[in-house]
Amino acid sequence: MVLDFRRNSENREFYPKMKILHRQNTRNIDKSISPSRFNRYFRWVLWFSLSFYFISSYLISSSSSTTTTTTTVIPPSKTTTFSASRVLIENPTKTNVSKSQSGLMASDLKVYVYDLPSEYNRDWLSNERCSSHLFAAEVAIHEALMESEFRTLDPWEADFFFVPVYVSCNFSTVNGFPAIGHARRLLASAVHLISSELPFWNRSDGSDHVFVASHDYGACFHAMEDVAIADGIPALLKKSIILQTFGVRYRHPCQDVENVLIPPYVSPESVQKALDGAPESGDRDIWVFFRGKMEVHPKNISGRFYSKGVRTTIWHKYNGNRKFYIKRKRFAGYQSEIVRSVFCLCPLGWAPWSPRLVESVALGCVPVIIADGIRLPFPSSVPWPDISLTVAESDVGDLARILDHVAATNLSAIQRRLWDPSIRRALLFNRRIQSGDATWQVLDALSRRLHRSLRRSRVHSEGDSTTWR
Repeated sequence: MVLDFRRNSENREFYPKMKILHRQNTRNIDKSISPSRFNRYFRWVLWFSLSFYFISSYLISSSSSTTTTTTTVIPPSKTTTFSASRVLIENPTKTNVSKSQSGLMASDLKVYVYDLPSEYNRDWLSNERCSSHLFAAEVAIHEALMESEFRTLDPWEADFFFVPVYVSCNFSTVNGFPAIGHARRLLASAVHLISSELPFWNRSDGSDHVFVASHDYGACFHAMEDVAIADGIPALLKKSIILQTFGVRYRHPCQDVENVLIPPYVSPESVQKALDGAPESGDRDIWVFFRGKMEVHPKNISGRFYSKGVRTTIWHKYNGNRKFYIKRKRFAGYQSEIVRSVFCLCPLGWAPWSPRLVESVALGCVPVIIADGIRLPFPSSVPWPDISLTVAESDVGDLARILDHVAATNLSAIQRRLWDPSIRRALLFNRRIQSGDATWQVLDALSRRLHRSLRRSRVHSEGDSTTWR
């Protein structure tokens, strides 16, 4: 490398200054040293020092650049938290795996599915609605587990035991009247059967056994809250794990059991059909949408206030508002209306949750949740605060102003986040498990409860009386 200080703009004054310094020093030199010898000596020292400096700098720089070709340090962005202020990437081609997926895969989870007589499950499928209505998660999870890589045919190596009892298949009749009086009897019969024929229930008192309660008040098995609370959770299930659609953030007797909150069932096929039939332009011509049961008078024939009067208020307040598309009559293809809508109202019914939560998210309509204290499924995978709006039941009369304000501020950001396909996937049950779908999320939740697995905790010692084999 050749360096010319006299041509370097930053060092144009360096050389004259060195000459002045040289003249000042030579005045004080011992008379025995001739000026010519000193000049040659000084120039040699200067040339050697400068050459050493630049050659060493070049070598250090070259070594540094070689290192960064294999390891890259990415500085923090403006949105990065302090705890993750720097990211060291050593293998940029490595496939990204979500937190839930990596945790589930690393757990080596094994689930044993009881092969119960058909009267506990398959016989109920003679009713076609059993596997397609909003309570059909019990069917979908069972079918997905049967074909899952996480299923084991050896109960001795299982972490959890799934008990496939369909108690919600005939829960909602065609006229909407609940019919679930058989649930407690059917569950008690199933528990008696598995506990008398196999040792796995008795050894853990059912703490590693999993049931589905996909209806209004979960493991309390009743559609009316006051009766559900009075009846409570059956004693035989209080130590088990319940997969249930009911969940609130406050203390409630019907969730006073180990539970995993799951979404209500919405058919992935119906969602895809609605998406395929969406307007080609992508425009949404309905501003605010709701179709469903409404009570003109809040106190219905049961003597109870349906939806705590919220739906009645919506009907009276906004039925004549041209920006609100509100219908009370049933319509089988109403998902085609959701996919045309900007905001979808999701008010409570008898219970806080509603299938509209899933339908709205899956079809790209901003869910407006009106159910005080509701707890929502899979919060680690579904960023509910970022993709939905929550309106207090007492503020339902002010909906128009609230939605106009959102439209004028951050509606586009909400819609953009809402259209993330991984969010839609997390809320839909498939007949075969797909990575990240609703059944996957259930298994991931179970993988965080492995402390309840007897297989993980028991000590296998030959000849030890505590060995289960």
